[in-house]
This record gives sequence, structure tokens and C-alpha cells, in this order.
Amino acid sequence: MPRKYGHIKDEALKDVAEFMCVAARTAPKTKGQDNLVITILSKSDRQKVVSRMERIAERDSRPGCRRDAGNIRDVDHIVVIGTKKKPAGLNCGFCGYPSCKALGRTKGVCAYNSIDLGIALGSAASLAARFHIDNRLMFSIGKAAIECGILGKDVVQAIGIPLSATGKNPFFDRK
Repeated sequence: MPRKYGHIKDEALKDVAEFMCVAARTAPKTKGQDNLVITILSKSDRQKVVSRMERIAERDSRPGCRRDAGNIRDVDHIVVIGTKKKPAGLNCGFCGYPSCKALGRTKGVCAYNSIDLGIALGSAASLAARFHIDNRLMFSIGKAAIECGILGKDVVQAIGIPLSATGKNPFFDRK
């Protein structure tokens, strides 16, 4: 009996999401310190994130969050990658503070953690692209996931990557 596209698509998206998590984990990190938190949102967490994105849109006057929530409402797989608030210990001042200790007393983020997050996101998104899976990096998903507590209390920056395999890319071909 031939397999239908829906079943094939679901399996492929699940596999690619898992490979994306591995790509993010193995991406180079500053001083070899891994401060990343990487997850694939469960169905219930996806629903929480969509609801929070809609609240953020109203609360912060960010219509893009409502648009993004509509884009991901029916998506089955969303990879979220975040970084913890843990300075690299280089005392370089790149973050704008004179030392990592000074940064630690603020709500600021270590610049190297942000760089590591960016490299991991690039690794994950490029892997999805190699499999011709539509994806887009979305700040709105990461912000909502942090506010929902899905990534843990130490995560200060996160980006979500929704995945789709339909005839039209829902993340770029939008209003």
C-alpha cells in the first residue's frame, strides 16, 4: 500500500527537527562552553507559545507577533534554541560592561553567548534548508517561549524556527 504524502511529510519534518537540534548542539561555542538550551516544542507548548505571542502583540504593540502567531498556528514542528545568562568569563568588555562580574549584576547578555546562539541557529536553519524544508528564524517565538518558562529560568535569549513542507512557504509568502 503506497504511503500518502501527509505521513511522509510528518516523518520527514520530525526527523529534520531532530537533526537541527543536533546541528545546533554541535556548532562551535566560545571556549567550548555550551550555554544553549535546545528543544522541539510539544503540541501543548506550541499552543501556549501561540497564545503568548498574541498577548505580546497586544501588550507591547507588536503586530508582527500576531502575524507570526497566525503563521505557526498549524505548524507541527518548531525548534527553539536559547542561551543562558552565563558570561563566558573573558572579561573582554564586548557586552558593554567592564567585566563579566559587572555584567552578571545586570539584565545584560554576554556578547559571546549571543554569537554562539547565532552560529547554532545558522547551523540548524541551514540543515533544514538542505532538506528543502521551509523555515524562518522568529524572535517572537523565542520571546514567547521564554515568557512561558518553557526553556527554564536561566534562558535570556531565544529564537524559534518553525518548519513547514507545503506547496507555499507560510513564513515568507505572507501579508
